[in-house]
Amino acid sequence: MEFTLLLIIIVLALIFDYINGFHDAANAIATVVATKVLSPFQAVLWAAVFNFAAYWVFGFGVADTVAKTADTLEINLVVILSGVIAAIMWNLFTWWQGIPSSSSHTLIGGFAGAAIAHAGFDVVNWYSEKAGQLPSGVVIIIVFIVFAPLLGALASYLISIWLLASSKKTLAPKIFTVLLMLGTIFFVESQMIYYQDISAPRFESHFWSVVFESHNIKWFLVAFIILSISTFCLLFSRLNHMQSDYWLRKMQLLSSAAFSLGHGGNDSQKVMGIIAAAVVVYIHTSGLTTADMPTWLAVELPQGEAMGSMPAWIPLACYSAIAIGTLSGGWKIVKTMGSKITKVTSFEGVAAETAGALTLYFTETQHVPVSTTHTITGSIIGVGLTKRVSAVRWGVTVSLIWAWVLTIPVSALIAALIYWLLSIFI
Repeated sequence: MEFTLLLIIIVLALIFDYINGFHDAANAIATVVATKVLSPFQAVLWAAVFNFAAYWVFGFGVADTVAKTADTLEINLVVILSGVIAAIMWNLFTWWQGIPSSSSHTLIGGFAGAAIAHAGFDVVNWYSEKAGQLPSGVVIIIVFIVFAPLLGALASYLISIWLLASSKKTLAPKIFTVLLMLGTIFFVESQMIYYQDISAPRFESHFWSVVFESHNIKWFLVAFIILSISTFCLLFSRLNHMQSDYWLRKMQLLSSAAFSLGHGGNDSQKVMGIIAAAVVVYIHTSGLTTADMPTWLAVELPQGEAMGSMPAWIPLACYSAIAIGTLSGGWKIVKTMGSKITKVTSFEGVAAETAGALTLYFTETQHVPVSTTHTITGSIIGVGLTKRVSAVRWGVTVSLIWAWVLTIPVSALIAALIYWLLSIFI
């Protein structure tokens, strides 16, 4: 019975990942579709490719945080099953209504709500310190409901101001841009992991091992994004309107790809965390030891300084599911994100997607599972504010915020009800 429940959870978690893909497809492609840089089909294909490519870029830090939402020694598989079912129900409802709610928060809310119904509030990891990183826990995730869109809005506002200043024939923006380029190079170099510090080099060559280390790839991408925009800013004042619009439209391909990578890396890890938690709970409740488990279920969560591990099929399945889901689209939410918040041009698209991508990369390095929906919405709002406050349709925005606020408690309540119902029969 326990093994059957485990398999059902894995299947439903991957179904949730697929739904997450088409539910959140709009996050990465709304602006490229709104500005007609790509057709809807080209846009979802573009986003799906980079959703999957995130497999080679991001680690498992966010997955570990999600897996530890509740104490795996104090819950059972029915708890996790209830949380996943609740998350699927809320995601489908908000997708049907065209509401860009957070797939991340509905999954975490469902997991926590079912855990509370099973063992009380103490079973949930509300807050815990982590050496060298931001604290983790449900409280931190709730804080980032506000902080992630604010961070995205601030980043997109500053990027927009930078681009606007660079369009003028003055020296100060160019000096700032050159200093930013140098600062970016030095900062990224300081974040690099070199061969002697790589625990499992992928190649015999020192050079290629460093280049393809997932931690390094992420920082290479950050440098590439900032240096590409910086190069454009140095040339911006020399371009006429037609030329600048041409290059901004090309740069949207880069910014949307960067955001799709962040979306894939952030959201797929949450499902990886749920599957990992389910396997750990199965080991505990079935009385098996890790040594007794088949290799395809050999999951270990990180403990202290000890690194965790999971078989390769889990991340591959999760990244594949979200990529296929993205290919399925999600046009109702595209309309909301691409036009209802504020009118978006190529200029605004580049600023918003770049800000969203950088925000997601930063939070991933801190192992904080944030909402890609909240992040890109905040980024679009930040761009709108550079024109005027009234350029943002605040009525639509307030409705979105209500959906964000309600997602975790509603998902938790639904999961608790499902848990109590399932407990009668299982």
